[in-house]
Amino acid sequence: MRHLALAALLAATFTALPAYADDNEASGQMVVLKASQIGQIFCLSRLGNDEAVIEGILTDDLKQAIKTAEDKNDAWAKKNPDEKPPLGDGLGWQSQPDYADTCDIGLVTLSKTDAKIEIKYTYKDYPDGNYADTLILKKVPIDGMDVGYWRIDDVIFPDGTDMKASLVSAFDTY
Repeated sequence: MRHLALAALLAATFTALPAYADDNEASGQMVVLKASQIGQIFCLSRLGNDEAVIEGILTDDLKQAIKTAEDKNDAWAKKNPDEKPPLGDGLGWQSQPDYADTCDIGLVTLSKTDAKIEIKYTYKDYPDGNYADTLILKKVPIDGMDVGYWRIDDVIFPDGTDMKASLVSAFDTY
């Protein structure tokens, strides 16, 4: 059932961005995804282990950081074919590697150009393991319009580190 919901949201994401609502069509006002909706899409990607869901809603900076890390990881793997590469478990989208039972958005803090969304992970059988990361969004302006698209720019972990820095530091000891 979870995969069906993920597939439906994925299809809607790629077909409905951007969309014009009937009430706004006459005025030409564009309807874009809200920051909280980006958080919900992010949660679906984490529960479904499907990064394709969020590939289209990343900032260029985060896309570049990921590409650089993946290129370094590939080069490292070629030099060390018998060892697990630094990104052998995938990209560090969350502070804990275990799959949580649920992922929900919590507090959403908005400013004109940035948003912070609390991403809460919970475990049914181990509530002491529950934790929250913070999704960082940047508003990417749309030329000639008063609105912008929210895009995922980073993930801040409870210990104060972040995904972008982790992508760089993964190769520090090698």
